[in-house]
Amino acid sequence: MLTRKQHELVCFIYDRLADTGVSPSFEEMKEALDLKSKSGVHRLISALEERGFIRRLANRARALEVVKMPERGDAPKPVTTSNVVELPKREAPAPSPANDVLEIPLHGRIAAGLPIEAMEGQTSLSVPAALLGPGEHYALEVSGDSMVEAGILDGDYALIRKADMARPGDIVVALIDDAEATLKYFRNEGNMVRLDPANRAYEPQRYAPKQVRIQGRLAGLLRRY
Repeated sequence: MLTRKQHELVCFIYDRLADTGVSPSFEEMKEALDLKSKSGVHRLISALEERGFIRRLANRARALEVVKMPERGDAPKPVTTSNVVELPKREAPAPSPANDVLEIPLHGRIAAGLPIEAMEGQTSLSVPAALLGPGEHYALEVSGDSMVEAGILDGDYALIRKADMARPGDIVVALIDDAEATLKYFRNEGNMVRLDPANRAYEPQRYAPKQVRIQGRLAGLLRRY
């Protein structure tokens, strides 16, 4: 049978693929399962692969496919032919042509430090289609250095997939008190929302849930040299 963590992981991967079409990162899986290190994620993935529940897709970074799903419930059940659902094989999407460019709205600047005003821009940004997944997107210019340890630098363009919900560990655009926006890791802490920077020089920000509205999740970055 699957262990509880194996059961949780295959369900998490399946839900993320259904929601975004993209496999979660090892960091996201570690956070979702409350593991202490990514090595634990590697062990779980290897075990699920050996049992035929997931498949790694060749020549594609971070690409996983859920081949079959255990029965969901409060606790994992022994895996038998009666409670395993075989899933149809996913066809790999055709890669977008290198010269396929989309225009998405560019809505001003967003803080990767303390919150600043989220300005509505009246311009657009040309983005390679290969950087965007499904859904509606917009771009924000990053201001500040509090997300540098996540590879998000001052002057980058954050490509945001519109969403009003987030999972713990997602990098989100959070609108605070309907006035200021910031780009941070989203967490729950008791009955508060915690927005975490990716820079040891900055402290987490804590707000009551009613103060925070999710405006989107980070889908990619565009950097000009």
